[in-house]
Amino acid sequence: MELNSIKDAFDRVTKKQKLSYSKSQEVIEQIGQEIEQALSRIQSEQDSACPSDHKLILSELKTKLKEIAPLSQLEGTQKELNVALSKYPKLLEKSFNPDISKAYRNIDFDTHTVNQIIATHFYREGQFDLGDCFINESEELEASACKSPFLEMFQILEAMKCRNLEPALSWAGRNHDQLNQNGSDIELKLHRLQFVEILQNRGRDEALKYARAFLAQFATKHMAVFQKLMACLLWAGRLDSSPYAELLSSIHWDKLAEELARQFCNLMGQSYESPLSVTIAAGVQGLPTLLKLMNVMTGKKQEWQTMKQLPVPVDLEREFQFHSIFVCPVSRDQVSEENPPMLLACGHVLCKQSITKLSKNNSTRRFKCPYCPAEVEAGQCTQLYL
Repeated sequence: MELNSIKDAFDRVTKKQKLSYSKSQEVIEQIGQEIEQALSRIQSEQDSACPSDHKLILSELKTKLKEIAPLSQLEGTQKELNVALSKYPKLLEKSFNPDISKAYRNIDFDTHTVNQIIATHFYREGQFDLGDCFINESEELEASACKSPFLEMFQILEAMKCRNLEPALSWAGRNHDQLNQNGSDIELKLHRLQFVEILQNRGRDEALKYARAFLAQFATKHMAVFQKLMACLLWAGRLDSSPYAELLSSIHWDKLAEELARQFCNLMGQSYESPLSVTIAAGVQGLPTLLKLMNVMTGKKQEWQTMKQLPVPVDLEREFQFHSIFVCPVSRDQVSEENPPMLLACGHVLCKQSITKLSKNNSTRRFKCPYCPAEVEAGQCTQLYL
């Protein structure tokens, strides 16, 4: 959703508010100084001055306050602030349409699948009590199967926050073969971090024992890492002033925690990002386009409900693009399993249905490519897989 205009309007309001506040403070300080000076004169002349002198001081104070003219000074900045404040809500109302129901289409959702997605989302976010409550109320007891793995993952991550790598190392050891098959070196990274912790807190001898027991197995494939860690032994007790001081950075813990969560989800067959969160975020980006489309199609609700393809593109950021998409330049239809993309001999690509129409459903009949002078046969076209 495009929010730049709203941000600019908000920045203008805050700027005007700061100017108004600054001017108000300045005027208040001026008034305060004049009053304090008048009080000081009255107190200093308390014994010798007569009541008429007091009246003269107050009269002079009144004159000075009129010269300051606080209302006139504040009027300009306050007026500018009021104008900005009056425009901002109108912009919000225009940008955030409260009625988004018109962009909704009647779709037969699989309630069972939707409930499982929601329950999994709660567990994935570490909201286990909420997930249990949702499962009980929706009676989707099958969804509770994913609770245990996510509970283990969060216990490992919590332990890592306390600089305890034992649960993480235990998990990596149990999944050693699968991690290797996936090309992950997270087990080495965990042992490397543990080695540095031992060297820093328990000394060279303990770190050397740990390296012999757990790091030697990685030496062949990761010789550069192994050599670097062995060099750290020479700086025992003063690693923070060594060429390898960056190994002590807390950023290694944060990065490794994120990588562990990714690998953990990968072994579970789950994506790292919550599908529910991704779907909602993509929907938020696409919603303005759908609302504009519905405003154009006012009175054509039935056509909107039965439409198989949107007449306008919905631009989403790259993070929401998971699959390659091809739209046939002839039929303007998006390809599918039933209507796959086909590569012509000349190098251009059309969908299968367009080729069938151009060849009049004759695999040996030659037809002219719509985009170049070449003539091709439908039987020579090759199916592409996205």
